[in-house]
Amino acid sequence: MDQSTAELTTWLAEAGLGNMPLEEMVDGFSRRLNRMGISIARTFVGTNTLHPMVSVRSMVWTRPSGPSERWEFDHVSVNDRIVQQSPFVRMLREGIAEERRMLTDAAELSEPPVFEELRAAGMTEWLGRVFSFGELSPRFRGSNQAERIDRLWLACSLSTDRPGGYGADELAVLKLVLPVFAVAVKAATMRGVGHGLLATYLGRDPAERVLSGTILRGEVQNVRAVLLYADLRGFTQMAGVTADRELIAMLDDYFDCMVRPVMRRGGEILKFLGDGLLAAFAADSEDVGSAALDAAEEALSLVESLNAGRHAANQPIMALDVALHVGDVLYGNVGIDARLDFTVIGPAVNEASRIEFMCKSVDRNLLASGQFIEAAPRCRSRLVSIGRHRLRGVREEAELFGLASSR
Repeated sequence: MDQSTAELTTWLAEAGLGNMPLEEMVDGFSRRLNRMGISIARTFVGTNTLHPMVSVRSMVWTRPSGPSERWEFDHVSVNDRIVQQSPFVRMLREGIAEERRMLTDAAELSEPPVFEELRAAGMTEWLGRVFSFGELSPRFRGSNQAERIDRLWLACSLSTDRPGGYGADELAVLKLVLPVFAVAVKAATMRGVGHGLLATYLGRDPAERVLSGTILRGEVQNVRAVLLYADLRGFTQMAGVTADRELIAMLDDYFDCMVRPVMRRGGEILKFLGDGLLAAFAADSEDVGSAALDAAEEALSLVESLNAGRHAANQPIMALDVALHVGDVLYGNVGIDARLDFTVIGPAVNEASRIEFMCKSVDRNLLASGQFIEAAPRCRSRLVSIGRHRLRGVREEAELFGLASSR
């Protein structure tokens, strides 16, 4: 191994160990190859991933522009033509680890369209490699098929515009450095996989805190938060008469109505509670109350639209009840050493659930506490008092507020 090759492999190892962002790594790798005299005009990098919303991520680097194009494909769109016509789909399905294509040769009748694009751009040879990130052979899965952590892969290609394609010495260098590049990419992408899974199952903020070292039992902090407690009315009866898969699909549709308005406004989904959820907004500005109320109203509106469609299709429907409250909560790790939960606890959480429980009694789909009104004065004109009520397990009666435009 000559000095420049050794320097490149050292740089790749340090990039992987240092969690260098993938785009920066691809840019540095491709430009260093060019400085070594290996004419790389275009680099493609694609990986599958373990995520409920994303199946495959890919990017293209070009010599004039650097990282220039990026794509994400979900579990359905992996069946799109642009994906299925990739040369890597066949390589993955047939277990081919390496393939070369001389682009100076005449086009084959059934070749992937990308080769004609590369010819038009002046490329002379394409080198494609597939690397497994696990102990199992890499595969290309179809739509709605989840990946496994032991079957992730990297697909990468290096296209040259050197007359005659790659020389023997250049191919020898690429054979040495590409596996090291793959290991560095694995380090970068597996960190992303871990973060994505934590964020999906814990929430964005808890995931950041866990990865930042908040992992010890009892490690909590006192925070003031706007709490949004939502629950579907009539779910228990519905569960007794609805087939399992149909029930889960229906519940997911209703959760979609509840969750997206909260996340769009910076709220954090802390818990799914059977047929309901607990969300929190950090009470760090005067606008947070308006954000929480906007999220609640949008969720109610989305559920109304969902119910209208289900009713028209002669399908059962459920109503949504929402409570808004403000209080100091303990936010952090609760449980035992071997099984921790990142959540919020405290009297304010219990009070929020009791307020939501009152929705059916007072025939309202949204109730807010007096504490919420005090913390969010800008919301006062949108809410009206419905009197004082006794909450289960709470000593003193509480004044509750409903939407002025009654729901």
